[in-house]
Amino acid sequence: MSLLRRAETCFANQQVNKLLNAFVCPRDEGTLISEHTSNLRDADKRRDRGTSIKESLGKAYLIALIGTPKSAIDGCLIAVKDNICTSEEPTTCASAILKGFHSPYPATVVEKLKHAGALIAGKTNLDEFGMGYTQDGGSLSAGGSSGGSAVAVATGQCDAALGTDTGGSVRLPAAYTGIIGFKPSYGMVSRWGIVAYANSLDTIGILAKDSSMARNIFDAVEGFDSRDPTSIPVSTRSRIAQQLLERKAKQGWGDTPSVRIGVPREYNTAELQPEVRRAWLETLQGLRNQGHTIHMLSLATTKMALSAYYVIAPAEASSNLAKYDGVRYGNKNSASERADNVLFASTRGAGLGEEVKRRILLGSYSLSAAAIDNYFKTAQKVRRLVQRDFNNAFALSHPLLKRQDGSGSEPKVDVILTPTAQSLPPRHSSLKNKASIDSYSVDFLTVPASLAGIPALSLPVSIAGQDGIDQNAPTSVGIQVIAQYGDEEMVFAMARSIESLRDIKQLS
Repeated sequence: MSLLRRAETCFANQQVNKLLNAFVCPRDEGTLISEHTSNLRDADKRRDRGTSIKESLGKAYLIALIGTPKSAIDGCLIAVKDNICTSEEPTTCASAILKGFHSPYPATVVEKLKHAGALIAGKTNLDEFGMGYTQDGGSLSAGGSSGGSAVAVATGQCDAALGTDTGGSVRLPAAYTGIIGFKPSYGMVSRWGIVAYANSLDTIGILAKDSSMARNIFDAVEGFDSRDPTSIPVSTRSRIAQQLLERKAKQGWGDTPSVRIGVPREYNTAELQPEVRRAWLETLQGLRNQGHTIHMLSLATTKMALSAYYVIAPAEASSNLAKYDGVRYGNKNSASERADNVLFASTRGAGLGEEVKRRILLGSYSLSAAAIDNYFKTAQKVRRLVQRDFNNAFALSHPLLKRQDGSGSEPKVDVILTPTAQSLPPRHSSLKNKASIDSYSVDFLTVPASLAGIPALSLPVSIAGQDGIDQNAPTSVGIQVIAQYGDEEMVFAMARSIESLRDIKQLS
């Protein structure tokens, strides 16, 4: 199928699925087609010319350089979460306080996508400022906060999408909607042009139908960015690449498929639903049959990670969102023109949602002089322990941290495999009666990797016997692949192995 025809199908799906609210500013099909037709036809020509050159080696090499596709994602429609700045459309973060805000510049990742030949399919919906856990996916929750991006990909409204992952905001929606959700190592992809929620945790994530598309997008957007102070420098990237080459040479990766897979005891919680646990065990058995080895291990501080996250993230959010006051940023509340109104309180009270205000208050308290030692500083110590647990578990050394071996006789592994979520996606009717404090536990299995800053990917594994029982019932659960910092190669390799298990099931 040509890129133009595929894009037309995506645009048609956007119209059919408008009620799912995946896009912040949905546009009519005719406008979308006219806006992108020229670029899509050019991309089709580059792809056709590149194919013909591969088939005919006698063609001039100069033509190959000029006419081949710009990248593996040339002509692909990529949606962008609405907390990632673009110059064409408003960036509102789904908040009333930023309604109509146009960024004067695009984010680095958006520039890189365009340079690679990708086309922006639109801005996707999210929980306000990325602070949330659920969005509409029909009768079931699509998860949050990148739920709009996940729904857009799952329903064929685009080829792939960008989201942001702070504590699981890409992986959880991916698990709930049956697609791939990938969070790279912190600092591998530029954060410049991203509206910050929690600076030390925010990471650009990728949502796609399969791991090969996610890998292609990652290859296009990763790299050092001098405008982002958290971007990993070229020297460190070179050191990581050298580490991976040495591992290949030492272990003979080109000759053997065997990988040491770690299974943390702490992730086998009492709250795991039977379908999730069964899919986890079946995946491990399938990988064992492929020749990989399974090793039980302990990540003791996992149980403390969620509590630490909900101190650190709100604390950073309370600082980052202080600028939305109606003067520096944000829409000023008209009621504040009255002499008896305080400008900041009126503007922020009217412009920010309940969950955002709750987290700002929580963060402000944890940073107060009376509480900072007991809460924020303690949470940072827990975060360091979480990093140490992961660092001690992996055979590959962390390129930025020294190993503090307190793991005793625990095995060293190449990758860790866990469920992404403890349960199947909840129905919206059940969320209405759920206490806010209970809802925070949905990130229990995704937060540890975020605190450690290491790469993690969620991919769908089918639930045996679910097809045909209930049309609205989920047919898959998310399995999470976690690797050492900078080892995205291992994450994608393991994802391909799990996808091959799925392909075998479909053939049988």
